[in-house]
Parts: sequence; C-alpha cells; structure tokens
Amino acid sequence: MIYVLITVAVLVMILIITNIRIVPQSNAFVIERLGAYQGTWNVGLHVKVPFIDRIAKKVSLKEKVFDFPPQPVITRDNVTMMIDTVVYFQITDPKLYTYGVEQPINALENLSATTLRNIIGELELDESLTSRDVINTKMRSILDEATDPWGIKVNRVEVKNIEPPQAIRDAMEKQMKAERERREQILIAEGHKQSAILEAEGQKQALILQAEAQKESAIQKAKGEAEAIREVQQAKAEGLKMLKEAGMDASVLKLRSLEAFEKAADGQATKIIGPSDLQSLAGLVTSVAEIAKK
Repeated sequence: MIYVLITVAVLVMILIITNIRIVPQSNAFVIERLGAYQGTWNVGLHVKVPFIDRIAKKVSLKEKVFDFPPQPVITRDNVTMMIDTVVYFQITDPKLYTYGVEQPINALENLSATTLRNIIGELELDESLTSRDVINTKMRSILDEATDPWGIKVNRVEVKNIEPPQAIRDAMEKQMKAERERREQILIAEGHKQSAILEAEGQKQALILQAEAQKESAIQKAKGEAEAIREVQQAKAEGLKMLKEAGMDASVLKLRSLEAFEKAADGQATKIIGPSDLQSLAGLVTSVAEIAKK
C-alpha cells in the first residue's frame, strides 16, 4: 500500500512538473481548455491543467519584418512594373492573431499585394517613381486598418525597389544623359558669361583709372602754368615797386629811352627805329629844357 501511495505521489509530482510553463519576455501563450479558448498567458510562471488544457499557440510580441517578393503592378498609363515591399508589423492581440485568420502572414502578403496594385493603378509612371512616401503612407494606413481584426498592427511599410521595363529604363537613362549634357552646357555658357563680364569690368576700371590719371595730370599742369604766371606777374609787380621807390617814374623812364635813342643815332647804323611815342618824348625834352633855364 505504501509503495502504491509513493508511486502515485511521484506520478502526481511528475505530472505537475511537466505541466509547469514559463512564458519568456515579449511572448504570449494562447491556452485552450477542452478545445475552447481559455486565456492568454503573459510573462511568468504558469501551470496548466493536465489532459484538459493545452497551449494552442506561442506568439512572439516582438516587431517582425517581412520582405515580400516583387509584385507585378500596372500604372494608370499602362506600364507594368515590378515592386517589392517591406512590412514592419507587430502582434498586439494573441487571441485575434490565433483565431482571426488562417495563416495570417500569407493573408498579410496577399493584402499587401492587392493594396499596392490599387495604389499604383491610380498613379502614372513618373508619379509612382517619385511618390514613394505617398505610397508608403497609404499602404500603412490601409494595411493597419485591415489587419486590426487579426490582432496585427502595421507600423511601417517601405517600397524597397521599383523596376520599370527595360525599354523604360533605357529611355530614362537617355533622358538623364541629355539632362546632364544640357546642364553642362549651361554651366559652360555661364562660365563664359561670367568671364566676359569680369573682363569687361576690368577694362572699364582700367579706362576709369586712365581717365583719372589724365585728369590729375591736366590739373597739375594747369596749376603749374598758373603758378608760373603768378610768379612772373609777382616779379613784374615787385620790379615796378622798386622803380617807384628809386624815383623812376614814367617821365624819367621816357627820358632814359630818349638818351638810349640818341646813343643809337650816334652809331653807324643805317636804320633807326624810333619809339612810337617820339612826339611825347620831344615834348618831355622841351619841358626839361625850360625847367633848366629857370
């Protein structure tokens, strides 16, 4: 009897130990009891009832990243492209994730592909190539709302790669090459223009400096001539002043001129040029003679 009790106790202990579960961080266990949802175990130590409870699903609550394969999509102007997307999502409700939809990852992939086709179908080729942010925002909003019943929250959606047809890529490369050449020509022309402007500015400044130099030279020359004239006039004025101080008035000067004329007449010159005021000089001599007689 004792052996039976010991055996039973050991079996009970083994059964209890084998039904102890520890839920790690960022995980959750969905528990079913007799085939029906019983509850969700979060982080910690839990014991399930043997033969009645079972762990239906172990769910990771970490953010997941799925890189879906490229999907063929058609733009509004009937251009077929291959686009692949990356979806960042997180499970927020383990119960809905377990019972909401069969194979939720496949469902999310199909939903992502159909949503991408609908969005790209409203855009033309140029818009789809330059509107990645718009595409990402629309897809995230639509997918997040559609996956709420599945217990999934879509955090981000990124368009990873857009591959137009080869003919379109060749045409785009030619267009980009032509645009680069056009910009190069513009830059070269702009450089020539700036060079011509700088050269013209240099010539202008040189002419201005030359004109300023000529102006300054003329001013200095005029000042020199004026100074020379002023010096000559000042010398004449000082000479006249000295003559007046020595008593050499106009009558004396005329008399001296007459004496010089007389000396010239005594010479052997055949021609004598008399002063224009000879008559006035004769009158002056007469006056002097009368004064001498008195």
